[in-house]
Amino acid sequence: MPLFRRKPTPPKRDVPPQTTARVDSANDDLDWLGFDDVAEQYARVQAPQHAAVAADLVQLLEMKQGARVLDVGSGTGAAARAAAHAGGPDGLVIGVDPSVPMLQQARREGQARYAAARAIDLPFRDATFADATACFVLGALPNYRTALFEILRVIAPGGRFGTATWAPGDDQDEFSRTWREAAEQFAEHEMMREARDRALPWEDLFSDRDRAKDALHEAGLRDIWVEKRNYRFATNRSDYLASREVTAQGRFLRHMLGDEFWGTFRGRAEALFAERFPEHFNDLREAVLIVGHKP
Repeated sequence: MPLFRRKPTPPKRDVPPQTTARVDSANDDLDWLGFDDVAEQYARVQAPQHAAVAADLVQLLEMKQGARVLDVGSGTGAAARAAAHAGGPDGLVIGVDPSVPMLQQARREGQARYAAARAIDLPFRDATFADATACFVLGALPNYRTALFEILRVIAPGGRFGTATWAPGDDQDEFSRTWREAAEQFAEHEMMREARDRALPWEDLFSDRDRAKDALHEAGLRDIWVEKRNYRFATNRSDYLASREVTAQGRFLRHMLGDEFWGTFRGRAEALFAERFPEHFNDLREAVLIVGHKP
């Protein structure tokens, strides 16, 4: 039986009553939604995967040398660095993200410039940029329509916009199922699903190539091109588990459990992975890449 349920229940003897009361719902305390506390870990274990996808997306955009490019939801800068490489020394790439700790990680590798800003209120004039990217971010925005309006506002006519997200069902592999098995010993399935939906309200939309294409067309993009691409990431048990900890469900679970029970969960997850998987393995993932242009 999970340690915590979505509905209030009498606490177990080894669970402090105040902890149970604090986590009756994934919506009770939303501090876990942000990335500030996991920025360094995110840069180490998630950014390399995003970098591979971002490089392909930038290639699809066919950015010109010297172009001005905006990267929305830049995080630790994977797409911004790919765009800066494509734009060359005469180009200008600006990455924006609301998390200052994430941007501090991005700045360590230089190449692009960064600013703290939200997608729904970009601090740039109309038609400032030739192109824009948004990797693994549209699904997490509370209002993606407003964000797309803002992004298209700052793209010059004829410019391009590219976005990427993981494909539907991408988290159904044996590694993901094992991690969730461990997590659901501490929190009900419904509670974990609620946390995922709260953090990624539009993830299902933008991971579906047809629905995503319709959403971008409605926003004003034309000549929309959609591709699915497969990726193989070499990893190890420790890094894989660390990468799961910075996902929406991982951040929620850590916030919910607190330091004491978080350590217990980590030990259980490590034991399950040691039982079932070798030290080194390949994590296979599929991404949806979409590019369109502003008339």
